Amino acid sequence: LMSLTSEAKLADLLVFSQLSVHSKKRIFESAAEAFSDVSGLSREAVYRGLLDREKLGSTALGDGVAIPHCRIDECNAPLGCLITLNNPIDFSSSDGQGVDIVLVLLVPSQAAKEHLDLLAGAATLLSNEQTRLAIREAVEPVDLTEIVVKSGLL
Repeated sequence: LMSLTSEAKLADLLVFSQLSVHSKKRIFESAAEAFSDVSGLSREAVYRGLLDREKLGSTALGDGVAIPHCRIDECNAPLGCLITLNNPIDFSSSDGQGVDIVLVLLVPSQAAKEHLDLLAGAATLLSNEQTRLAIREAVEPVDLTEIVVKSGLL
């Protein structure tokens, strides 16, 4: 599996395997709730941030992958939430494919370079076919975490 050499790493990664949701908004709500529970970030701020970013243009990369992301004022280290879906959902992807792998990224407001590095690293990781296959085959959350750890993103 792929390994990245970027300096930018996630401080923490939440994982949800085979989530059953039917819209982008529900994914953003689930992620916002999880980030809020784990790190005390405002659920509303995270949800709004992700929604506002998505309105600027789809964060889908194609091949069933999306990387919704935003900067959050109260966030002090990059956080990720990797979600696999049991049924692909519409993400207005340029290749028309539904999305079943979602990596939500939150970064501190002032971390512009780190933000871009993380996005680039995540995109590189998820554009790798073997990695996508491994993520789709992973049933246990711990297996998902391991893929991201091995990639060097965590």
